[in-house]
Amino acid sequence: MMKAGELAAQALALAGKNAVPGITTWELDKIVDDFVRSRGGHSPCKGYGGFPGHNCYSINEELIHGIPSKRRVLKEGDIISCDIVAELDGFMGDNTATFAVGEVSEEAKRLMKFTQEALYKGIEQAVAGNRIGDISHAIQTHVESGGYAVAEKFIGHGIGREMHEDPEVPNEGKAGHGPRLMPGMTIAIEPMVNSHSRRVNILGDKWTVVTTDGSLSCHFEHTVAITNGEPVILTLESH
Repeated sequence: MMKAGELAAQALALAGKNAVPGITTWELDKIVDDFVRSRGGHSPCKGYGGFPGHNCYSINEELIHGIPSKRRVLKEGDIISCDIVAELDGFMGDNTATFAVGEVSEEAKRLMKFTQEALYKGIEQAVAGNRIGDISHAIQTHVESGGYAVAEKFIGHGIGREMHEDPEVPNEGKAGHGPRLMPGMTIAIEPMVNSHSRRVNILGDKWTVVTTDGSLSCHFEHTVAITNGEPVILTLESH
């Protein structure tokens, strides 16, 4: 899983490097998929539940599951969440980051900062003996301390040989509740945060999730292993 995670992290960094004004999300998707394939992996999102792209690219008010498109051109001031999954040798790596396209607003910068911080607050709680609710509570507390809202309905998950496994990893909840974390578990922790309301809608394409009020949304994610000591982030560019 560490090798798959490293490949996913490298692909995510490549997406971020190429998320510049003028590029389409279709072009981004091709760059990422070509890279993953060149390293002996593949993109398991393609065809998953009928999803048409290799990965998800969600812009501004889009929370998750944005479909790559030749018509979606990035422009200065956008923020884009790139959700990249790579499978290598039968194991999965799943990670997400929200990138600034050129110079973005202070509002966008602050939202990105708080969401990324919330991810690491959750990871800090991913230790053996804790419960899933400890992760959830840490994320929710930090998100709300910034005046933001955890997006409704969508959550993190277990991951391993399959992209989505048990247990569910919500981004809000009570400390001390939920399944107990045990050494050897691997989970995807992924705060999905809206700048105002937690409410979301799914567009007519049946995939793209957007904020109901059109306000900005943000998404960060790592694949993490529970050990006998500190949590290990598997989705790093180098280990």
